[in-house]
Amino acid sequence: MARFLKTKKENIGLPPDAIQLRGEKKSDYTRLRLFDFDANHIEEREVTNINEVTPLEQKKTTSWFNIDGLHDDNIMQEIARSFNLSSYIISDILDTHARPKIYEYDNCIYISLKMLQYNETDNYVSSENLVLVLKENLILSFQERPGDVFEPIRERLRKNKKRIRGSGPDFLAFSIMDVVIDNYIYIISRVGERIEDLDDELINNPSTSILEEINNLKGEINFLRKTIKPCRELMLSLVKMDSELLEENTFIHLRELQNNIKQADESTDSYREMLSDQLSVFHSVVSNRLNDILKFLTIFSVIFIPLTFIAGVYGTNFDYLPELGYKYSYFIMWGVMIVIAGTMIIYFKKKKWF
Repeated sequence: MARFLKTKKENIGLPPDAIQLRGEKKSDYTRLRLFDFDANHIEEREVTNINEVTPLEQKKTTSWFNIDGLHDDNIMQEIARSFNLSSYIISDILDTHARPKIYEYDNCIYISLKMLQYNETDNYVSSENLVLVLKENLILSFQERPGDVFEPIRERLRKNKKRIRGSGPDFLAFSIMDVVIDNYIYIISRVGERIEDLDDELINNPSTSILEEINNLKGEINFLRKTIKPCRELMLSLVKMDSELLEENTFIHLRELQNNIKQADESTDSYREMLSDQLSVFHSVVSNRLNDILKFLTIFSVIFIPLTFIAGVYGTNFDYLPELGYKYSYFIMWGVMIVIAGTMIIYFKKKKWF
């Protein structure tokens, strides 16, 4: 399946506010989890009814409502009604192949970005869409499938870390995006290790398997660039946003995220250039080896051309040739051939042809 642009034929012509999953179903069930906390208390539980969460929006505590699995249209419609979200927001959430973006609505901030996963066994990078909806005392996060990528944040909440427990949903949104971007950098470093390891192999063993590895890595780097570059634009827009939902202190951390995503973006560009250079080196090494082989074969052929000529003349089948009756003519022929071959080899070496 295509990795860079995905769509289904049945999605063509759908209304822009249609509440229908426009991606792959990646979970067999929808899991609803809630964290409600402030500086003094925390409540963590799984939710079976959306109505359990709705009253929390009016409280002074901060609530994190996480939805794993987006295939249940009824639950998504209920979320839209309960939290007063536009159908366009829910439609965007269900379009899991959409480009990362940020948009400010009247009652919330919509943030969409990609989470990356690195398969250590297959050395393959895959992506999952993540949407954050930031409201006054509440943040909703939508994931395509359950995962533990945000478990470090949950542990910080459970252990009563003062910064995250005493801050609002904007700081929690920063923490979630920070995990996503840190994961970008980790995956880039893993792919980068494979790219850098190719340098020695290119010189010592420029085989077709190396060429296949370079082409595979080019695909992974291009996929990373497709994910990271829009996220860099998103962070730039977020830092410039003037919204009551974002506290002034949070902008310091958002600028840190902006620097991190810039580093990730520049790293993918650097590794992309390295792969292009490695591809050039591969072709140069293979071409040089081929030239060496052709040079050897050419010199070998040139040396034997006069020898073949002498042997051909000497072996001419005529009855009357002056040298046929001479006792040492065979040895003289070998001597002349050796002198000619030796002279040509010395001449070629002086010319540094081999």
